[in-house]
Amino acid sequence: MVHAKQPKFLPVSQKELQLLGIDKPDIIIVSGDAYVDHPSFAAALLGRVLWDAGFSVAILPQPDPKDPKSFQNLGEPRLFFAISGGSVDSMVSNYTAARKKRSDDAYSPGGIPRRPDRAILVYTDLVHRLFPESPIVIGGIEASLRRFAHYDYWSDQIRQSILADAPADLLVYGMGEHALSTIARLADSGGKPKEMQDIPGTVWKIPPKQFENLALHNTCILPSYIEVKESPEAFCLAHTRITENQNPFTGKILVQRHPKTVIMQNPPAPPLSTPEMDRIYGLPYARAQHPSYKEEIPALRPVRFSVISHRGCYGGCNFCALGMHQGTIIQSRSYDSIIKEIASFQKMPGFSGVVSDVGGPSANMYGDRCINWEKRGACQDRECIRCSSIQSGIERYLDLLDDAQRLPGISHVYIGSGLRYDLIPHDPDIMKRISRHISGQMKVAPEHIVRSVTEYMNKPDKECFEAFKEEFETSQVGKKSRQYLIPYLMSGHPGCTITDMITMAEYLRDHHLYTEQVQDFTPTPLTTSTCMYATGRDPRTNRPVHVPRGEEKKIQRAMLHWKNPAHYHLIFEGLRKAGREDLIGTQEHCLISPRKGVVIKASRKKNQSPR
Repeated sequence: MVHAKQPKFLPVSQKELQLLGIDKPDIIIVSGDAYVDHPSFAAALLGRVLWDAGFSVAILPQPDPKDPKSFQNLGEPRLFFAISGGSVDSMVSNYTAARKKRSDDAYSPGGIPRRPDRAILVYTDLVHRLFPESPIVIGGIEASLRRFAHYDYWSDQIRQSILADAPADLLVYGMGEHALSTIARLADSGGKPKEMQDIPGTVWKIPPKQFENLALHNTCILPSYIEVKESPEAFCLAHTRITENQNPFTGKILVQRHPKTVIMQNPPAPPLSTPEMDRIYGLPYARAQHPSYKEEIPALRPVRFSVISHRGCYGGCNFCALGMHQGTIIQSRSYDSIIKEIASFQKMPGFSGVVSDVGGPSANMYGDRCINWEKRGACQDRECIRCSSIQSGIERYLDLLDDAQRLPGISHVYIGSGLRYDLIPHDPDIMKRISRHISGQMKVAPEHIVRSVTEYMNKPDKECFEAFKEEFETSQVGKKSRQYLIPYLMSGHPGCTITDMITMAEYLRDHHLYTEQVQDFTPTPLTTSTCMYATGRDPRTNRPVHVPRGEEKKIQRAMLHWKNPAHYHLIFEGLRKAGREDLIGTQEHCLISPRKGVVIKASRKKNQSPR
């Protein structure tokens, strides 16, 4: 263990270890990201937290799977390896929603991809082969969301828990400060990670024969991997039981049998207190990439002078995994901690006076609280997003932004994170104050405007968006430099049809909201929407749900880019399939014009008239 002052950068080489007087680091963090010493990057944050707890930590960023020697650069740790695929699931990082290989990776030097597919499995296999006696703990978003049997979009298969496939001793899910620090402390006292079975926020495994003799209380048995793989109903049941036990106060131990092992999940780690959040984000981050890199790491630029104000999101969007990773309880930093961090920017090279963001998953959830969160977590019988017991912190948040912008050397403090527009009070003054902290565009995410689709997404309906849009436009009256509303939209979500996307396109046309911000739904593990995609059922009702796939998925995405000539044939085909040839023509209401040699059917959808 070490008790010295934290280094400017955590060591990434034997030479740097020697300069710090360390022969053998206590823990080596292996990451799919390049090493950036910034609190937005998990390896840096967890490394600093462990160092603060008295442990020496080295970072092994993006080792080359084709060169085993790259995994030996730091030697063997005294306690254990901590392995993560990085800030993004490696399959999401490496492939588009159309399953095409991406040509860049913002978390790599020069944006050049260096992260292997299924990074945790690749890294863990190599580390275990090279250091067979060294314990391995896996974590990060890739491990967290693949902790149970799950649907994998890129192979179109139900895969085992990543802990069943990886030669690892323990899995940390969610935000790992509590769990990882506890593992380090117990390992330092002689404990073995594979025998640590009662740490909140961890998943462990046990041979089936030993499980039969295990005395457990407060458990919930999930459908097995085989059952989940073979039965959509079993998959939906497993998903429901997992989500019901995500509460750190009331969650049970979850058990899922696999052919060669039994996966055991302890309840989530407790939420961090405000003093704990302040301490973590007050550690001495360099807010820079490691000096050994000659090329820029693109992911740093937009966040370098940003501030994380809180964690958690209670929005409950079905396509989002935040609630299953960060949790639904809002954990906010103190006003003083955030102001102190922003003030420190003035002394940093490259700071121009602009703070790019003060926020979290949903910026305007900062300071939100519920008295129930402190006693029993989120309620099981209602959703926080629609509950009047939630006490809004938006005025406190705006006061914080205003005060930060008054600091010496600070010219602008922006809201760069997304805003939940349905949580913004109907108050003109609030809207004007928010507008002072956005640049030329306010980004919000209605995702869709067809009620049946927003219900599958668990998003607010069109009327809520329109009321907000009207208030926003009112706030622009009299401004010398007006701002614009940028809606983020989604195509291809379960329950969405081509007709629904045409309705969306017409809405955008009529409201002059044409946008390039369209996300094609990508099924990622452990979300309700992915459960719908994998099973064709809504796990909340067990009713069948339409799932767009293949060509239809391409048509849906193209429909919102109707002005782009490159998408003409997909849009034409979509309109033809939906019986909406009335939208092909030269009239103002049409989405596309006819092309030579293309025969247009002279009819329109029943009860449909051009606008």
